[in-house]
Amino acid sequence: MRYVSTRGGMAPQSFTQILLGGLCPDGGLAVPERYPQVDAAELAAWRKLSYAELAYEVMRKFCDDIPPDDLRALCAKTYTKEAFRSEAITPVKTLEPGLHILCLSNGPTLAFKDMAMQLLGNLFEYVLAKSGERINILGATSGDTGSSAEYALRGKRGVNVFMLSPLGKMSAFQTAQMFSLQDANIFNIAVRGVFDDCQDMVKTVNKDAAFKQRQRIGAVNSINWARVAAQVVYYFRGYFAVTSGRNSANEEQVAFAVPSGNFGNICAGHIARMMGLPVAQLILATNENNVLDEFFRSGRYRVRPSSQVAQTSSPSMDISKASNFERFVYDLVGRDSDLVKELWSKVDAGGEFDLAGTPYFANVQEYAFVSGSSTHADRLATIRRVYQDYGVMIDTHTADGLKVGLEQRRPGLPLICLETALPVKFAQTMREALGRDPDYPPGSEKLESLAQRFELMDADAEAVKAHIARHSGV
Repeated sequence: MRYVSTRGGMAPQSFTQILLGGLCPDGGLAVPERYPQVDAAELAAWRKLSYAELAYEVMRKFCDDIPPDDLRALCAKTYTKEAFRSEAITPVKTLEPGLHILCLSNGPTLAFKDMAMQLLGNLFEYVLAKSGERINILGATSGDTGSSAEYALRGKRGVNVFMLSPLGKMSAFQTAQMFSLQDANIFNIAVRGVFDDCQDMVKTVNKDAAFKQRQRIGAVNSINWARVAAQVVYYFRGYFAVTSGRNSANEEQVAFAVPSGNFGNICAGHIARMMGLPVAQLILATNENNVLDEFFRSGRYRVRPSSQVAQTSSPSMDISKASNFERFVYDLVGRDSDLVKELWSKVDAGGEFDLAGTPYFANVQEYAFVSGSSTHADRLATIRRVYQDYGVMIDTHTADGLKVGLEQRRPGLPLICLETALPVKFAQTMREALGRDPDYPPGSEKLESLAQRFELMDADAEAVKAHIARHSGV
């Protein structure tokens, strides 16, 4: 399996060659030259596997330059009952026949990002140990990516983590998860701005090729291909959990509802479908920051300035620039890297593009996408309804997904809503919706009272570079 850039300016590389990086040298994103295919026989065989075994089978299709025994051991080391508090790793809650929640938040930071990040941390350590090198991870987070990355990489040999987050824009629990870490290789930077400012700073640093090479800058944000590949696994797992396997794949199709900000999570669903998973609908749910919903409804991708990014009660989706979206558009336009480069030259300059009226947008439905948006009032109503009707407490982002999923799914299709995080991460909104505090998982009760350690910084990429140079150890 070889990887190329969505913008066409990178010679084909192997999985381990792109593993540690973020943007490709030309500013594009790494994608496989082709999507591996899964036939009916493999689907039937995979249905019986444990999560760790399934992760191995999926990942080996994307990283054939890691010896099979090593990859199998890495998956087994990652997906354990001890780490994910469940033998199933991703158990399914059935609210009623045909309506399910795929539980992805049982990992160390209580968010779906752990599903990929825990494997990514072990992959990083494995590759760095073989090369004897060090790496500095630079990332941006709107909530859950940061803590998931830090918990996956804390104490790992050869890795420092520099994580940017918007000051005061995350929940108290999310902030405490990150800032309370005292590990010597973890550096939290609180930025005066919004998530898009943090993401822009990361991109600016990555565009400085000399600095990036000198400081060995890598990425764990959803632009990292390995993260997307690892997320593909739970789409297969969710499908197996709600279908019988007794009928043909064409007769057993499902819909996935996915809360979407940076497009990484639902991009993995797109890839699973391209591999052959019988997905009839990929239902994309946004909050008030509805850039992606606007595209799938109109063909217009209109990034908003930071001043127009709303601060909402589902803060992990308070994003205007969906950094993973380029991978889908690359497929949508027939893998025309020149066109992708042209489109994103407009986006990178603060502009927009519009595919309405083009053959490309006319074909968007062939990829099974539909979309919708949700508001604060919608979230409160959905949280109340699910708790009253089913006795299940869901977080604000999962509520966005469930609300839009129920609106958009086709009749008769099993609907699987992807859980984003546990409700405890958004206690204020849970109290507003239900008049009670969410339950704290064991060990997290006093998290918000712990001492916090972070650096305060303006939205200045040069300041970030100076901070990395002072602390990198490279």
